[in-house]
Amino acid sequence: MKRIRFTIIVLAILVGCTSTPISPTNTVESPNIAQPTAVEPLNTSVPSMEPPSNAISPDAYVIQEYPVPPGTHPHDVAPAPDGSVWYTAQLTGALGKLDPATGETRHIPLGPGSSPHGVIVGPDGAPWITDSGLNAIVRVDPQTEEVKVFPLPAESGYANLNTAAFDGNGILWFTGQNGIYGRLDPASGDMQVFDAPRGPGPYGITVTPDGMVYYASLAGSYVGRIDSRSGEATVLEPPTSSQGARRVWSDSQGKVWVSEWRSGQVSVYDPSQDGWKEWKLPGNNPQTYAVYVDDQDIVWLSDFGANAIVRFDPGSEQFTVYELPSPNAAVRQILGRSGEIWSAESGVDKIVVIRTNSQ
Repeated sequence: MKRIRFTIIVLAILVGCTSTPISPTNTVESPNIAQPTAVEPLNTSVPSMEPPSNAISPDAYVIQEYPVPPGTHPHDVAPAPDGSVWYTAQLTGALGKLDPATGETRHIPLGPGSSPHGVIVGPDGAPWITDSGLNAIVRVDPQTEEVKVFPLPAESGYANLNTAAFDGNGILWFTGQNGIYGRLDPASGDMQVFDAPRGPGPYGITVTPDGMVYYASLAGSYVGRIDSRSGEATVLEPPTSSQGARRVWSDSQGKVWVSEWRSGQVSVYDPSQDGWKEWKLPGNNPQTYAVYVDDQDIVWLSDFGANAIVRFDPGSEQFTVYELPSPNAAVRQILGRSGEIWSAESGVDKIVVIRTNSQ
């Protein structure tokens, strides 16, 4: 295991008048941007493994933070096709958009009572939001900023909506911690909601390359596999009981990676063998919150216990720990694009990115 410390050099960049009050409509903020800083390995006692010639060394990364308006509490992020980054401003009921080139942010209000949790970019290029306050799925047009709300059926009750994922047929699947999962056909607006096995808990959700839908149940401590035709969920039991499966992500081979909040582990389910493997994160008190698998099948995790983002190489089974610049950052979700790992630091009102030096 390698542990990486970041030293941040802050350069204040003043753009516009920072004393202008925030408008209740769309706003533009001009934060100070922490400049990217190269990482330095602190502990090299673990024997190094010779990487493939096309691999990127885990040491070859820089980190950058972007402040967002105070009190925003950014929860999830989603890199957009145009290079910007969407994020859910959970405490202000808005969808935020960050321009990484300037550090400017723009907020789009989602409606009275909104409390957005997750955001992803759909196959249509638009941000799709799971909004627990509205008890609805929300789409924002990236050009016009028009907000379209898809409420859950009244008989579903309050779902405490969490996260969403699109399958290969363009159907949006979503979870609700109060014990439901569901699907929405954006073309027709048809929505179905299903009761989850074991009741409350559905949290993270993912779709494999072959179109299978999996979700993690935090309260139920299991992974659910959904039959996309019938909507029925099958319970898959990780090896560690009461592990607190929180989020899930598929790699390119269809293996399902799971962040285990209570056990401090990362586990993987291989459908081809119906088998599991698991690894404990380094440190004294790991709390594994988020999981994301990048385009090189490297697994990225957030660890509340270490205030860090953790890189796991499945080939070498080695961890590299990247300490976050801001204390108590509280990274709850990770997403990315080639060469970039994006996260929301909900505890300090910042967005953070780890970039490879090759980009």
